[in-house]
Amino acid sequence: MHKVIFDTDPGIDDAMALLFLHKHPQIDLVGVTTVFGNAPIEMTTRNALYLGSAWGIPAPVAEGAGQTFDPSRGGSYWPTAIHGDNGIGNVPIPENIDRVADSRPAFQFIIDTVRAHPGEVTLIAVGRMTNLALALKADPEITKLVRGVIIMGGAFDVNGNVSPAAEANIHGDPEAADVVMTAPWPVVVIGLDVTMQTVMTSGYLADMVAEGGSDIQLLSDISQLYIDFYKTRVGDGMVIHDSCAAVYLVRPDLFETRSGSIRVVCGGIADGQTIQKPDGRGFPPGAWDDLPSQKVAVSVKADEVLAVIRAALVSGRAA
Repeated sequence: MHKVIFDTDPGIDDAMALLFLHKHPQIDLVGVTTVFGNAPIEMTTRNALYLGSAWGIPAPVAEGAGQTFDPSRGGSYWPTAIHGDNGIGNVPIPENIDRVADSRPAFQFIIDTVRAHPGEVTLIAVGRMTNLALALKADPEITKLVRGVIIMGGAFDVNGNVSPAAEANIHGDPEAADVVMTAPWPVVVIGLDVTMQTVMTSGYLADMVAEGGSDIQLLSDISQLYIDFYKTRVGDGMVIHDSCAAVYLVRPDLFETRSGSIRVVCGGIADGQTIQKPDGRGFPPGAWDDLPSQKVAVSVKADEVLAVIRAALVSGRAA
Protein backbone atom coordinates (compact mmCIF):
# COMPACT_ATOMS: atom_id res chain seq x y z
CA MET A 1 0.00 0.00 0.00
CA HIS A 2 1.15 3.51 -0.83
CA LYS A 3 0.50 5.97 2.00
CA VAL A 4 -0.28 9.36 0.47
CA ILE A 5 -0.77 12.94 1.61
CA PHE A 6 -2.57 14.80 -1.18
CA ASP A 7 -1.68 18.51 -1.27
CA THR A 8 -4.35 20.16 -3.39
CA ASP A 9 -6.35 23.27 -4.30
CA PRO A 10 -9.75 21.86 -5.40
CA GLY A 11 -10.16 22.63 -8.29
CA ILE A 12 -11.90 20.42 -10.85
CA ASP A 13 -9.02 18.22 -12.01
CA ASP A 14 -8.03 18.03 -8.33
CA ALA A 15 -11.42 16.45 -7.61
CA MET A 16 -10.82 13.61 -10.06
CA ALA A 17 -7.38 12.95 -8.59
CA LEU A 18 -8.84 12.96 -5.07
CA LEU A 19 -11.47 10.37 -5.99
CA PHE A 20 -8.81 8.25 -7.71
CA LEU A 21 -6.56 8.30 -4.65
CA HIS A 22 -9.51 7.32 -2.47
CA LYS A 23 -10.71 4.47 -4.68
CA HIS A 24 -7.49 2.87 -5.90
CA PRO A 25 -6.96 -0.37 -3.95
CA GLN A 26 -3.20 0.10 -3.62
CA ILE A 27 -3.41 3.60 -2.09
CA ASP A 28 -3.97 4.56 1.54
CA LEU A 29 -4.93 8.23 1.54
CA VAL A 30 -3.79 9.31 4.99
CA GLY A 31 -4.39 13.04 4.64
CA VAL A 32 -5.47 15.93 2.44
CA THR A 33 -3.81 19.31 2.79
CA THR A 34 -5.17 22.38 1.07
CA VAL A 35 -3.48 25.39 -0.50
CA PHE A 36 -4.64 28.52 -2.28
CA GLY A 37 -4.58 28.46 -6.07
CA ASN A 38 -7.69 27.53 -8.04
CA ALA A 39 -9.62 29.50 -5.40
CA PRO A 40 -8.86 31.26 -2.10
CA ILE A 41 -7.74 29.00 0.75
CA GLU A 42 -11.06 29.15 2.62
CA MET A 43 -12.81 27.91 -0.53
CA THR A 44 -10.33 25.17 -1.41
CA THR A 45 -10.53 23.85 2.16
CA ARG A 46 -14.33 23.93 2.08
CA ASN A 47 -14.26 22.09 -1.26
CA ALA A 48 -11.96 19.41 0.13
CA LEU A 49 -14.22 18.93 3.15
CA TYR A 50 -17.32 18.78 0.95
CA LEU A 51 -15.83 16.25 -1.46
CA GLY A 52 -14.54 14.16 1.43
CA SER A 53 -18.05 14.07 2.88
CA ALA A 54 -19.83 13.45 -0.43
CA TRP A 55 -17.49 10.62 -1.39
CA GLY A 56 -17.08 9.09 2.07
CA ILE A 57 -13.34 9.76 2.21
CA PRO A 58 -12.13 9.23 5.79
CA ALA A 59 -8.79 11.06 5.38
CA PRO A 60 -8.48 14.20 7.53
CA VAL A 61 -8.24 17.60 5.84
CA ALA A 62 -5.75 20.22 7.06
CA GLU A 63 -5.96 23.81 5.87
CA GLY A 64 -2.76 25.20 4.44
CA ALA A 65 -1.24 28.35 3.04
CA GLY A 66 -3.37 31.21 1.82
CA GLN A 67 -0.47 33.27 0.51
CA THR A 68 2.89 32.73 -1.16
CA PHE A 69 6.03 31.46 0.60
CA ASP A 70 7.46 34.96 0.17
CA PRO A 71 4.54 37.15 1.32
CA SER A 72 6.01 40.17 -0.47
CA ARG A 73 4.82 38.66 -3.77
CA GLY A 74 1.35 39.93 -2.89
CA GLY A 75 -2.03 38.59 -3.97
CA SER A 76 -3.24 36.07 -6.52
CA TYR A 77 -5.90 35.88 -9.20
CA TRP A 78 -8.54 33.16 -9.19
CA PRO A 79 -9.12 31.26 -12.48
CA THR A 80 -12.91 31.37 -12.29
CA ALA A 81 -13.31 30.84 -16.05
CA ILE A 82 -11.69 27.42 -15.63
CA HIS A 83 -12.83 26.24 -12.19
CA GLY A 84 -15.89 28.37 -11.56
CA ASP A 85 -16.72 30.92 -8.91
CA ASN A 86 -16.65 28.26 -6.19
CA GLY A 87 -13.62 26.32 -7.45
CA ILE A 88 -15.53 23.15 -8.40
CA GLY A 89 -17.42 24.07 -11.53
CA ASN A 90 -20.17 26.05 -9.79
CA VAL A 91 -21.79 22.83 -8.53
CA PRO A 92 -23.85 23.85 -5.47
CA ILE A 93 -22.25 23.06 -2.11
CA PRO A 94 -24.44 22.56 0.98
CA GLU A 95 -24.26 25.37 3.51
CA ASN A 96 -23.52 22.88 6.28
CA ILE A 97 -20.84 20.23 5.80
CA ASP A 98 -20.46 17.43 8.32
CA ARG A 99 -16.67 17.71 8.39
CA VAL A 100 -14.24 20.10 10.04
CA ALA A 101 -10.59 20.66 9.25
CA ASP A 102 -7.78 19.27 11.39
CA SER A 103 -6.59 21.75 14.01
CA ARG A 104 -3.03 21.76 12.66
CA PRO A 105 -1.85 23.90 9.74
CA ALA A 106 -1.07 21.83 6.68
CA PHE A 107 2.71 22.10 6.97
CA GLN A 108 2.58 20.75 10.54
CA PHE A 109 0.18 17.98 9.53
CA ILE A 110 2.68 16.95 6.83
CA ILE A 111 5.58 16.94 9.32
CA ASP A 112 3.66 14.99 11.96
CA THR A 113 2.35 12.40 9.51
CA VAL A 114 5.70 11.83 7.84
CA ARG A 115 7.40 11.44 11.23
CA ALA A 116 4.70 9.00 12.35
CA HIS A 117 5.34 6.83 9.26
CA PRO A 118 9.03 7.22 8.37
CA GLY A 119 9.89 6.05 4.88
CA GLU A 120 6.27 5.32 4.00
CA VAL A 121 4.53 8.56 2.97
CA THR A 122 4.48 9.94 -0.58
CA LEU A 123 3.52 13.59 -0.98
CA ILE A 124 1.47 14.25 -4.11
CA ALA A 125 1.27 18.00 -4.64
CA VAL A 126 -0.94 19.35 -7.42
CA GLY A 127 -1.18 23.04 -6.53
CA ARG A 128 1.25 25.69 -5.34
CA MET A 129 4.22 24.14 -3.51
CA THR A 130 3.77 26.50 -0.54
CA ASN A 131 2.82 23.92 2.10
CA LEU A 132 5.74 21.68 1.19
CA ALA A 133 8.18 24.59 1.32
CA LEU A 134 6.84 25.63 4.72
CA ALA A 135 7.22 22.05 5.99
CA LEU A 136 10.84 22.01 4.79
CA LYS A 137 11.52 25.34 6.47
CA ALA A 138 10.07 24.14 9.77
CA ASP A 139 11.64 20.66 9.71
CA PRO A 140 14.35 20.13 7.06
CA GLU A 141 14.97 16.59 8.34
CA ILE A 142 11.73 15.33 6.79
CA THR A 143 13.61 15.01 3.50
CA LYS A 144 15.15 11.84 4.98
CA LEU A 145 11.77 10.46 6.05
CA VAL A 146 9.54 11.02 3.01
CA ARG A 147 9.22 8.12 0.59
CA GLY A 148 8.87 10.45 -2.39
CA VAL A 149 7.36 13.63 -3.79
CA ILE A 150 5.24 13.74 -6.95
CA ILE A 151 4.44 17.17 -8.31
CA MET A 152 1.96 18.25 -10.96
CA GLY A 153 3.49 21.39 -12.33
CA GLY A 154 6.04 22.91 -14.61
CA ALA A 155 6.72 22.99 -18.33
CA PHE A 156 10.13 21.88 -19.55
CA ASP A 157 10.16 21.27 -23.31
CA VAL A 158 6.83 23.01 -24.02
CA ASN A 159 5.36 26.44 -23.34
CA GLY A 160 3.58 27.22 -20.10
CA ASN A 161 -0.14 27.88 -19.71
CA VAL A 162 -0.10 31.22 -17.89
CA SER A 163 2.84 32.66 -19.81
CA PRO A 164 5.04 31.35 -22.63
CA ALA A 165 7.49 30.29 -19.91
CA ALA A 166 5.47 29.14 -16.92
CA GLU A 167 2.83 26.66 -15.77
CA ALA A 168 0.21 27.90 -13.31
CA ASN A 169 1.11 25.93 -10.17
CA ILE A 170 4.77 26.95 -10.34
CA HIS A 171 4.04 30.50 -11.48
CA GLY A 172 1.73 30.92 -8.48
CA ASP A 173 4.62 30.51 -6.01
CA PRO A 174 8.00 30.17 -7.74
CA GLU A 175 10.08 30.60 -4.58
CA ALA A 176 8.26 27.70 -2.91
CA ALA A 177 8.68 25.53 -5.99
CA ASP A 178 12.42 26.20 -6.13
CA VAL A 179 12.79 25.20 -2.48
CA VAL A 180 10.92 21.95 -3.12
CA MET A 181 12.75 21.08 -6.35
CA THR A 182 16.20 21.62 -4.86
CA ALA A 183 15.61 19.84 -1.54
CA PRO A 184 17.42 16.50 -1.00
CA TRP A 185 14.36 14.27 -1.34
CA PRO A 186 13.27 12.29 -4.42
CA VAL A 187 11.01 14.42 -6.66
CA VAL A 188 9.16 13.46 -9.82
CA VAL A 189 7.65 16.35 -11.80
CA ILE A 190 4.63 15.61 -13.99
CA GLY A 191 4.31 18.76 -16.08
CA LEU A 192 2.52 20.09 -19.13
CA ASP A 193 4.91 18.07 -21.31
CA VAL A 194 2.77 15.00 -20.55
CA THR A 195 -0.48 16.27 -19.00
CA MET A 196 -1.50 18.18 -22.13
CA GLN A 197 -1.34 14.89 -24.01
CA THR A 198 -3.74 13.19 -21.58
CA VAL A 199 -7.28 14.17 -22.56
CA MET A 200 -10.48 12.56 -21.28
CA THR A 201 -13.32 13.10 -23.76
CA SER A 202 -16.84 13.93 -22.65
CA GLY A 203 -17.99 10.60 -24.05
CA TYR A 204 -15.37 8.71 -22.03
CA LEU A 205 -16.54 10.45 -18.88
CA ALA A 206 -20.20 9.78 -19.73
CA ASP A 207 -19.44 6.06 -20.15
CA MET A 208 -17.78 6.09 -16.72
CA VAL A 209 -20.89 7.69 -15.21
CA ALA A 210 -23.11 5.00 -16.76
CA GLU A 211 -20.93 2.29 -15.22
CA GLY A 212 -19.95 3.92 -11.95
CA GLY A 213 -22.94 5.56 -10.31
CA SER A 214 -23.40 8.59 -8.08
CA ASP A 215 -19.77 9.27 -7.17
CA ILE A 216 -18.80 9.65 -10.80
CA GLN A 217 -22.01 11.55 -11.57
CA LEU A 218 -20.91 14.22 -9.09
CA LEU A 219 -17.45 14.22 -10.67
CA SER A 220 -19.06 14.65 -14.09
CA ASP A 221 -21.24 17.52 -12.86
CA ILE A 222 -18.15 19.25 -11.45
CA SER A 223 -16.24 18.70 -14.71
CA GLN A 224 -18.64 20.24 -17.24
CA LEU A 225 -17.32 23.80 -16.93
CA TYR A 226 -13.79 22.44 -17.32
CA ILE A 227 -14.78 20.57 -20.48
CA ASP A 228 -16.30 23.76 -21.89
CA PHE A 229 -13.09 25.66 -21.16
CA TYR A 230 -10.96 23.11 -23.01
CA LYS A 231 -13.15 22.95 -26.15
CA THR A 232 -11.13 25.64 -27.88
CA ARG A 233 -7.82 24.15 -26.71
CA VAL A 234 -8.03 20.37 -27.12
CA GLY A 235 -11.42 19.83 -28.75
CA ASP A 236 -13.89 17.52 -27.04
CA GLY A 237 -12.69 16.66 -23.56
CA MET A 238 -10.60 17.90 -20.67
CA VAL A 239 -6.94 17.69 -19.72
CA ILE A 240 -6.62 15.65 -16.51
CA HIS A 241 -3.46 17.29 -15.20
CA ASP A 242 -3.65 16.28 -11.53
CA SER A 243 -4.77 12.70 -12.10
CA CYS A 244 -1.60 12.10 -14.12
CA ALA A 245 0.45 12.75 -10.99
CA ALA A 246 -1.73 10.35 -9.01
CA VAL A 247 -1.44 7.63 -11.66
CA TYR A 248 2.36 7.94 -11.68
CA LEU A 249 2.39 6.67 -8.10
CA VAL A 250 0.98 3.26 -9.07
CA ARG A 251 2.01 3.04 -12.73
CA PRO A 252 5.34 4.82 -13.27
CA ASP A 253 5.92 2.50 -16.23
CA LEU A 254 3.41 4.57 -18.21
CA PHE A 255 5.75 7.58 -18.13
CA GLU A 256 9.23 8.17 -19.54
CA THR A 257 11.34 10.39 -17.33
CA ARG A 258 14.58 12.35 -17.63
CA SER A 259 16.90 12.96 -14.67
CA GLY A 260 18.76 16.09 -13.66
CA SER A 261 18.77 19.01 -11.26
CA ILE A 262 15.89 21.50 -11.51
CA ARG A 263 15.67 25.21 -10.82
CA VAL A 264 12.73 27.60 -10.94
CA VAL A 265 13.08 31.13 -12.29
CA CYS A 266 11.95 33.64 -9.66
CA GLY A 267 11.23 37.03 -11.20
CA GLY A 268 11.43 38.68 -14.58
CA ILE A 269 9.62 37.82 -17.80
CA ALA A 270 10.28 34.08 -17.28
CA ASP A 271 8.92 34.10 -13.71
CA GLY A 272 7.95 30.55 -12.77
CA GLN A 273 9.82 28.80 -15.58
CA THR A 274 11.13 25.32 -14.70
CA ILE A 275 14.53 24.41 -16.13
CA GLN A 276 16.33 21.09 -15.83
CA LYS A 277 20.03 20.48 -16.26
CA PRO A 278 19.99 16.92 -17.64
CA ASP A 279 22.36 14.46 -16.03
CA GLY A 280 25.43 13.82 -18.14
CA ARG A 281 25.41 17.23 -19.85
CA GLY A 282 28.39 19.47 -19.23
CA PHE A 283 27.95 23.18 -18.56
CA PRO A 284 30.13 25.86 -16.99
CA PRO A 285 29.63 26.25 -13.22
CA GLY A 286 26.20 27.63 -12.39
CA ALA A 287 23.10 27.64 -10.24
CA TRP A 288 22.20 24.02 -11.07
CA ASP A 289 25.42 22.57 -9.63
CA ASP A 290 25.62 20.36 -6.51
CA LEU A 291 21.86 19.87 -6.37
CA PRO A 292 19.96 16.57 -6.20
CA SER A 293 19.02 14.91 -9.46
CA GLN A 294 15.23 14.85 -9.86
CA LYS A 295 12.97 13.27 -12.48
CA VAL A 296 10.86 15.05 -15.09
CA ALA A 297 8.24 13.24 -17.16
CA VAL A 298 8.86 13.73 -20.88
CA SER A 299 6.40 11.27 -22.48
CA VAL A 300 3.28 9.36 -21.47
CA LYS A 301 1.09 6.46 -22.60
CA ALA A 302 -2.03 8.57 -22.36
CA ASP A 303 -4.63 5.94 -23.28
CA GLU A 304 -3.27 3.59 -20.63
CA VAL A 305 -3.33 6.36 -18.02
CA LEU A 306 -7.03 6.88 -18.80
CA ALA A 307 -7.64 3.14 -18.43
CA VAL A 308 -5.99 3.13 -14.99
CA ILE A 309 -8.22 6.00 -13.87
CA ARG A 310 -11.34 4.34 -15.24
CA ALA A 311 -10.64 1.02 -13.54
CA ALA A 312 -10.18 2.69 -10.15
CA LEU A 313 -13.12 5.10 -10.36
CA VAL A 314 -15.64 2.68 -11.84
CA SER A 315 -14.81 -0.57 -10.06
CA GLY A 316 -12.17 0.23 -7.45
CA ARG A 317 -9.55 -1.98 -9.03
CA ALA A 318 -5.96 -1.59 -10.16
CA ALA A 319 -5.09 -1.70 -13.86
